[in-house]
Amino acid sequence: MNEKVVAMILAGGKGTRLFALTKKTAKPAVSFAAKYRIIDFPLSNCANSGINTVGVLTQYESTELDSYIGNGEKWGLNGVHSLMTSLAPHQTEEGANWYKGTADAITQNIDFLDKADPDYVIILSGDHIYKTRYNEMIEIHKKTGADATISVIEVDPKEASRFGIMAVDQKDRIVEFQEKPKNPKSNLASMGVYCFTWKTLRRYLKEDAKNENSDHDFGKNIIPNMLADGKKMQAYRFKGYWRDVGTLASLHEANMDIALGKKELNLYDVDNSTRIYTEDSYSLPQYIGQNGDVKRSIANQGAIILGSIDSCVVSNEAVVEEGAICTRCVIMQGARVKKGAQVHNAIIAPDAIVEENEKVNLGSDEIVLISKGGKK
Repeated sequence: MNEKVVAMILAGGKGTRLFALTKKTAKPAVSFAAKYRIIDFPLSNCANSGINTVGVLTQYESTELDSYIGNGEKWGLNGVHSLMTSLAPHQTEEGANWYKGTADAITQNIDFLDKADPDYVIILSGDHIYKTRYNEMIEIHKKTGADATISVIEVDPKEASRFGIMAVDQKDRIVEFQEKPKNPKSNLASMGVYCFTWKTLRRYLKEDAKNENSDHDFGKNIIPNMLADGKKMQAYRFKGYWRDVGTLASLHEANMDIALGKKELNLYDVDNSTRIYTEDSYSLPQYIGQNGDVKRSIANQGAIILGSIDSCVVSNEAVVEEGAICTRCVIMQGARVKKGAQVHNAIIAPDAIVEENEKVNLGSDEIVLISKGGKK
């Protein structure tokens, strides 16, 4: 890309709907697909797009996330001509302020962006699972002369009220925006992926910061204000796999998509242009015992499987003991399923234990979370 693009990744949400998984861990640092963390996906997408300046905006329980992302080496963002940095709320002359909303998080880091002096800014969520390169979206933004381009995906009309919804004309120019509407006018949902012309966005952020009645949010304030002012707003239709993993059910479903080999999300692709990068652990080799039975599952290095797993995702240092049976389970780092236990449709949190001969959630379609303190 000839023009300079900076990516800002919003990674400060509490993730309360993941319960114990995010009690002491920021949602983007939560384990996914045995080997990865959620934050690996937007960071890898940036690296694969040739975006060399990335700010990760952290806030809630950020210690583990900050330690994980480090200097960006895992994603090749620590070079002479690249920069990745963690941006937490900081104290100013006016005092210390938490980020009030998604737009305020960017506003509080205007100095970082001014120093980078980009032509365009990509705003991303730190808790979505998808593989892409942002280059095509940026090219459409430039070609159409848009002030803002929003990546959209078609969703089930019954689910549309959960999202920001776009109504577009024949050229995919956005003519109306509804934030989580009761009666959606289309099924084109915002993915929370925005491309802005920086000079325009900067002006709107400054104006929004002065408005005491604003929620300081992109979906509630910045985008509606730009649309009301007649700014050119373009939709970019994303084709591919995308999941918001903000609930236990959605996190479990996305892990099952990996275990069951759903073709839309291929983590085994040797094509480095869309590869997802992560931290290589120093675990022992994976071990499957004599009576171990593994079907339609993935298991990271260091996993020990002596029992039976079907449609499961097993992280490093997790143990499934002899005679234990796990079906449709996400078994996170260090968890242990003891002898004779049976578990179905569960997320087993890091270091949690399922006791010997315990039966959990058998025959249920609901998703349960088993934490160190017991079942949710």
